[in-house]
Amino acid sequence: MTTFAIIGAGPGLGIAAAERFGREGFAVALLSRNQERLAGLVDGLAAQAITARAYAADVHDRDGLTTALASAADDLGPIEVLQYSPVPRREFLLPLLETGVEDLSAAVEFSVHGPVVAIRQVLPGMTALGRGTILFVNGSSAVTPNPNVTGTSVAFAGESAYGLMLHDTLIGQNIHVGQLIVPGAIRPGDPVFAPNLLADRLWQMHIGRGAYRVTVGAEPLR
Repeated sequence: MTTFAIIGAGPGLGIAAAERFGREGFAVALLSRNQERLAGLVDGLAAQAITARAYAADVHDRDGLTTALASAADDLGPIEVLQYSPVPRREFLLPLLETGVEDLSAAVEFSVHGPVVAIRQVLPGMTALGRGTILFVNGSSAVTPNPNVTGTSVAFAGESAYGLMLHDTLIGQNIHVGQLIVPGAIRPGDPVFAPNLLADRLWQMHIGRGAYRVTVGAEPLR
């Protein structure tokens, strides 16, 4: 059995993606700062006969994130699919002229340094497997800068560039890198942005291995 690991697991898209990949036979590793909330999510997955475990991890804690991913691979099996989708923090969503250097530094640590740390940890395992998928989930500010959410506009752009370079570099190693752009609020029952619909889109990106960027509600873009 191989593992689907999600950084930023929560009760919305995170658990929907965990259920989708779990139904396909993956073990599931849920990584988040909130261990108490994760315990409930693990119980819900277990009730569906999905093997899952929770790991405390903060993307600002590089050693802690590395350790959590290593533990997940040891406990559940090699990580074949990594989803990086932690929810941006409030200070990353400030207007342009209210955003200072420290705000931007934290956003870049969150959206660029965090993925680099995580991917460097899981990539050797994917290479050994001979396959793998890395999935980024971002809002629309990743492709259209918005001065009302300055931190994500700057940091998501860096994350997007890093992901695209990974896509082009790793494609020859049977490792797919994809970015899902969600230009709207994720909420249950929404005809476009419902968590289960987005989770299915992520699954299709994994098995389809198409373009790097997929924008919900639009034709796939590179």
